Amino acid sequence: MGLLLLCAVIAILVFFPIQILIYPHLPYLGLLKRAAGIIILSAFFCLFRILRGPHAADRIMALDMLSILIMGACALLSISTQRSWYMDIGIAWCLQSFVTTLAFSKFLEGKDFDE
Repeated sequence: MGLLLLCAVIAILVFFPIQILIYPHLPYLGLLKRAAGIIILSAFFCLFRILRGPHAADRIMALDMLSILIMGACALLSISTQRSWYMDIGIAWCLQSFVTTLAFSKFLEGKDFDE
């Protein structure tokens, strides 16, 4: 539910920008809007795969792809607002997601975490 809320907030900020957040003189604002739409659509496909995946490995891969899409959304926010701390958030998110994916894959193999 929180991820749907995050996607909705990103969609609102990109498609109906607050003039304080997004600089109006960006020549590539249309490209940013289209890229955000593609990221949001892909996020919904990943959420569908997480909810209806036939196997646990499919769900884990969809969760990993979703974290990559969140990194892309952070990059779009960083470009559109010209603030670099969005990239720091995205990098921290991807590092945490990588560790989570490794832990889930070890759990699926039936091994302990310290092996």
